[in-house]
Amino acid sequence: MPEMIEPPLAGLVVVDMSQFLSGPYCSLRLLDLGARVIKIERPDGGDLSRRLYLSDTEIGGDSTIFHAINRGKESLAIDMKNPADLDALKALIAKADVVIQNFRPGVIQRLGLDYEAVKAINPGIVYGSISGYGEEGPWVSRPGQDLLAQSRSGLMWLNGDHDQGPVPFGLAVGDMLAGAALCQGLLAALVRRGISGRGAHVETSLLEALVDFQFEVLTTYLNDGRRMPKRSGFRSAHAYLSAPYGVYPAQNGYLALAMTPIGKIEKLLDIPELAAFSDNPSSWFTERDDIKKLIAARIAAGTVEHWLSLLEPADIWCAKVLDWDELMEHEGFQTLDMLQTVTREDAVSILTTSSPLRVNGQRPHGDRAAPRIGEHSDRIRKEFNL
Repeated sequence: MPEMIEPPLAGLVVVDMSQFLSGPYCSLRLLDLGARVIKIERPDGGDLSRRLYLSDTEIGGDSTIFHAINRGKESLAIDMKNPADLDALKALIAKADVVIQNFRPGVIQRLGLDYEAVKAINPGIVYGSISGYGEEGPWVSRPGQDLLAQSRSGLMWLNGDHDQGPVPFGLAVGDMLAGAALCQGLLAALVRRGISGRGAHVETSLLEALVDFQFEVLTTYLNDGRRMPKRSGFRSAHAYLSAPYGVYPAQNGYLALAMTPIGKIEKLLDIPELAAFSDNPSSWFTERDDIKKLIAARIAAGTVEHWLSLLEPADIWCAKVLDWDELMEHEGFQTLDMLQTVTREDAVSILTTSSPLRVNGQRPHGDRAAPRIGEHSDRIRKEFNL
């Protein structure tokens, strides 16, 4: 058993003024690495994501999404229109290591809490900002919402089949990727502060994160005569990859096939019609729909387990497509120990995910649920003399 060690960010104080998903996702990653996260919330309603429902399920009066992304944090209720509360917040920031905000452009300046103002209070502060589209340009005043950012990023034209039109991701990928990118930048700035004593302002946006997410395919586009990618018209899984890349229905589920020479598929799956394509790799792209239809017809005739028994021993890159029930029951997932139960004094208990990172062989686990609005206000005010 690895020796228990202090988490890498133990002792660091993060003041998180952000709401919804992107900023709180960043502070969640910092919390999992040992930082103390003090969440700043309005006394009248708190973070708007408390009422942002993914379903009709709520726990302790708050949405499941709020619980998932704010577990383990402390809540300090601050009315930013109240001068005394604003002074208390500035006093807290003076003792913090990191500040995170994702207000609409211009709002943070009006509050007097922009980077330059905070730097005057705390010269060594590491300050993180997330916006929808950056701080300049025609989109600055537009809502920085995930679906809208996906729409402006070009990302939707990579999903689905050719005739489907744009297909959005079924996750808030812009929010999560922007939060992860900001976390990386803040960690780098903390390293620099440890060396030089100087703080920094780290900025990103949903759009920048989504463009970076596409760096591989965008680089192809930019250096290939700017030809638009063309999705497969049949069981598309990647606009730039040839057959057999895709997901195929079998008798009892779905089978994913990744990059594989068509000649090997022809013999292993006994599809003689593929012989016409086996020695012509360029046809694996130009004729990919026809090839994939031949493969699909064959896969549909057997079970997933049957095809895996033929393909996996031959080192073909393939996998059964699992749903969440199957994932949770699989030993491969259970071995990772990625779930945890967090609780609160008012009998709130929620089963949720834990950190995706392991440090010295150990995955950080916590036992504290997301806070009630202002749950820790009295203690924080007393501790920091606010």
